Amino acid sequence: MQLRLEKRSQPSQLLRVVTPIAAVLLTMVLGAIVFTLLGYDGVGAVREIFISPLVNSYKWQDLAVKAAPLIIIAVGLAISYRANVWNIGAEGQYIIGAVVGTGVGLATNSMTGWWIMPLMMLAGAAGGAAYAAVPAFLRVRFRVNEILTTLMLTYVSVYVLNYLVFGPWKSPTSMGQPQTVMFSADQSLPYIIPGTIVQLNAPIAIVVALVAWLVFSRFVFGFQIRVVGAAPHAARYGGFSADRTVWLALLISGGLAGFAGVLEAMGPFGRLVPQFPTNYGFTAIIVAFLGRLHPIGVILAGLIVALSFVGGEMAQISIKLPFAAVGIFQAMMLFLLLASDLLVRYRLRVVRPGEVPA
Repeated sequence: MQLRLEKRSQPSQLLRVVTPIAAVLLTMVLGAIVFTLLGYDGVGAVREIFISPLVNSYKWQDLAVKAAPLIIIAVGLAISYRANVWNIGAEGQYIIGAVVGTGVGLATNSMTGWWIMPLMMLAGAAGGAAYAAVPAFLRVRFRVNEILTTLMLTYVSVYVLNYLVFGPWKSPTSMGQPQTVMFSADQSLPYIIPGTIVQLNAPIAIVVALVAWLVFSRFVFGFQIRVVGAAPHAARYGGFSADRTVWLALLISGGLAGFAGVLEAMGPFGRLVPQFPTNYGFTAIIVAFLGRLHPIGVILAGLIVALSFVGGEMAQISIKLPFAAVGIFQAMMLFLLLASDLLVRYRLRVVRPGEVPA
């Protein structure tokens, strides 16, 4: 007998909802086994990473801080991936958005006014979109694969960041440390909950996801993204341009990544430093797929992945678990989610000897 994968005529909507939950639960089980075999407290690692931040109310604010950039970037990636445009370089667009926004911040550092903060946000979003426009142009004009161009441009953005903070943007009062001057009060995100570290970027992330959901479900643009991604040849008959969709998908995803970057610079960092690249752009890929490329699902997925970050920091202290363990848990989660997608699109069928497979 042989096992064959047989494509389902109609994928189950229930499985689409259940498999992300199953992937998270299976990640916890396999993670406990793997780290136990490596000599760590595997059960304790799962408890500290996935449970402790939820029962410790002081850690909820950390979840909001970590989840905000992941949600904003992942919403943009979900739009891009729905259009079958594979932006893998959101990390670079995140960095460039922060760089451009910081440039505006440095130019207005001695000024005051309510308009400075929105101007920095707008500049960050524009910077991320402009950086994504490079692979968009190469894809449309020369048919260059956007996976390669977006990924390689990420490394360029890191060099740009380091050149600026080690060189012309280095603060004269930083005691030799490579960093820009601190942002002023009019350039920094306000705290929305007194006595916590939760800033304005947390509700902004929710608003971004809700707006994206509204656009997807109520506007022609959302329909265009879905049609071009699912059936590009048929989309032509509907009057939808594949090239225009590539431009829109990359500009939106890059713009949201840049927007998240400038919000991080104006918020938790308060300035630009070499440590600014935090792999949020890469981790947001996991968030986008875990959320089923749906804006509302991305909110939940962002909180789950943020949970692994916050819990990983707690596990380092309590059970001496290396922080690299967080990456292992996240990688397992993505691998199991992609593997479980086979159950959504295909079913296992037993083919007996002599039987002609369907």
